[in-house]
Amino acid sequence: MAVYTEVTDEDLELFLSAYDLGGVLSLKGIAEGVENSNYLLRTEKGTFILTLYEKRVNEADLPFFLNLMEHLSARGLTCPQPVKARDGSALGRIAGRPAAMVTFLEGMSVRRPSALHCEEVGAGLARLHLAGADFPMQRTNSLSLSGWAPLFEGARARAHEITPGLEAFIADELAHLSRVWPRALPQGVIHADLFPDNVFFLDKHLSGLIDFYFACTDSLAYDAAICLNAWCFEQDASFNVTKGQAFLAGYQSVRPLSGAEIAALPVLVRGAALRFLLTRLVDWLNVPAGALVRPKDPMEYVKKLRFHQHVTSAADYGLHA
Repeated sequence: MAVYTEVTDEDLELFLSAYDLGGVLSLKGIAEGVENSNYLLRTEKGTFILTLYEKRVNEADLPFFLNLMEHLSARGLTCPQPVKARDGSALGRIAGRPAAMVTFLEGMSVRRPSALHCEEVGAGLARLHLAGADFPMQRTNSLSLSGWAPLFEGARARAHEITPGLEAFIADELAHLSRVWPRALPQGVIHADLFPDNVFFLDKHLSGLIDFYFACTDSLAYDAAICLNAWCFEQDASFNVTKGQAFLAGYQSVRPLSGAEIAALPVLVRGAALRFLLTRLVDWLNVPAGALVRPKDPMEYVKKLRFHQHVTSAADYGLHA
């Protein structure tokens, strides 16, 4: 989440005229994240998240995201729900951007996850995968293997600004993953961005999942690989195998991984690290002037990727037979 586009009082009044939400009490920009413009909106009828879609979000994909949230909620997963206008539509426009509102979820994200948090997230991710099994829509993951080379080409000339030798490091990794990437694993709806700031807890128990705007159809185990990167490293970039074991145990308590998924896990985790290294690199080098946004450090994922390059099996992540 971030703010790239400012919303004026006139913009907001025009947008909300299509809804029955009462008067506006407050509108506050949310600075976390890097993708869309997000605001916390309080009205006489409740509290909502207003999102203006920017950058990588294709407007044609928005029905997928909004319908997915409704689908998952209907199957018992706690996630935001699209707020519909009087005409039944969930998507509108504000300040020249496609926009939607979703319900506000109670809970807190955690900055330093414990093993218990990791176990809860593992089980929650598996529940998401099962709940999405009969979702009828599909969306290609534009940020999987086929999308990494174009991202790299757009940033490689300035990669050295982050650290010397980064261009060669990424090029070698991309070539390796292109040779070994698994292509026949169980597929389904994945969240694809389940970082700690997209998970809420109450009393140490998972209370909700948010921010489905990278959701797509891909390998389910790749979603688990993203979480191992996001949840199981310490601030010094060391991998915490206790957290990895807890996450994987939580996941498998709901949806056991297949033998092929287990064998592929080291490659998937390595690929997930490269994906976030590349998008962070692009974002770091291309922050719009005046944007209320905090780009995330790509070096975090350089360090993680270097760890993964020495992993030999899923046991290194805490998965034991």
